[in-house]
Amino acid sequence: MAEKIEELARDDHKYLWHPFTQMAEYEKEEPVIIESAYGCYLRDVRGREYLDGVASLWTNVHGHRHPKIDRAIEEQLGKVAHSTLLGITNVPAIECARKLVSLAPPGLTKVFYSDNGSTAVEIALKMAFQYEKQAADGDPRKTKFISFKNGYHGDTIGSVSVGGIDLFHATYRELIVPSLKAEAPYCYRCPFGKTYPQCLLHCLGELEKLMAHYAHECAAVVIEPLVQGAAGIIVHPPGFLKGVRELCDKYNLFLIADEVAVGFGKTGKMFACEHEEVTPDFLALAKGITGGYLPLAATLTTEKVYRGFLGSYGEFKTFFHGHTYTGNPLACAAALANMEIFSEEKTLERLVPKIDHLRHRLREFCNFTHVGDVRQCGFMVGIELVQNKETKQPYPPEERIGHRVILEARKRGLIIRPLGDVIVLMPPLSITVDDLDKLVDITLSAIRDVTGN
Repeated sequence: MAEKIEELARDDHKYLWHPFTQMAEYEKEEPVIIESAYGCYLRDVRGREYLDGVASLWTNVHGHRHPKIDRAIEEQLGKVAHSTLLGITNVPAIECARKLVSLAPPGLTKVFYSDNGSTAVEIALKMAFQYEKQAADGDPRKTKFISFKNGYHGDTIGSVSVGGIDLFHATYRELIVPSLKAEAPYCYRCPFGKTYPQCLLHCLGELEKLMAHYAHECAAVVIEPLVQGAAGIIVHPPGFLKGVRELCDKYNLFLIADEVAVGFGKTGKMFACEHEEVTPDFLALAKGITGGYLPLAATLTTEKVYRGFLGSYGEFKTFFHGHTYTGNPLACAAALANMEIFSEEKTLERLVPKIDHLRHRLREFCNFTHVGDVRQCGFMVGIELVQNKETKQPYPPEERIGHRVILEARKRGLIIRPLGDVIVLMPPLSITVDDLDKLVDITLSAIRDVTGN
């Protein structure tokens, strides 16, 4: 067995190119090779167990090996693993779409499937763009988009075009379609030097100035509702999302809500838009849609948008977009089971006291010398580490403080992943209070040991 493990480790370094990973440094480390999982725990080939502190990259909802989702996939596998959705359909795709519409903000009635968050957003962009080109009330001049600085919407060229994180996106600037960038709320490091709530959401006023000048050229505004995830769990102040919706209505712009990261309970409600009673024109979903089991994404939109694509074949109004595994039956069966568990196990109701408990425990980080800000929205947590708490000066990137913290946590049996020097905690919603305490305790000790608090 030891020889087999060593062979796997060598072959991992020899053959695999890992995403968002500097391989020159990764190859110096012993790889964690996951072999199995159950509940909120992962187990590697050496038999070591780890608490899954980031829900396997923000995807796992009800824990690993949930019997209902396992059974749904097994039963569907006994029928058909895949059939195309181009011109024909399948049972799980229909049932899953019906369930999504029943849970989504009112007014979203149509579901277009894909297989990841980037494509879910890209589909919304293309739909908005094409609608303006061909619908009776469209405006062909509207060829641009407004998005937010620090935004992240995926890694395909279209989704990169509306991203706002230079570290991820600047390299590809010559490839992308330009979009207009608005300042997003980052209250800890306000770009306007103001303080919430005294600022009266000054950023909304700046967004309106941009819209007033460019709305006639733009098809839509793209936003991550409530939380900018990849930017470091930046939580937007109350009222900002609703204000963006109202401005979109005022200036006749579609609103694309990218809930790939925040959807399916992570903010405390099924969808983040519900917190401010907002219905977007497009809702992009992925990650938690199958409970963390299989790749699936969905773009939901309105009857109005859908009708803008109807016509005779010769008019060529068809939405010419699709993926080979669009509406995959196995993935749709898993997604349907995932959504049914929410009601059967009262997931959101049981989450409320755990969110409160987590909020209480997070206060302990605020006393640390090198913790600048602690941000929480539901089960999404970002702990920003700084070299100087008074000046908010970041650590030099070469110190890799965030990475060192997660390696210390790993030694203690916790898998987490940083965003730069922001330590992210985002466990499965099914985590117990005892394991929630374990998550916090290990993170506290790891930060303490690395930063010298």
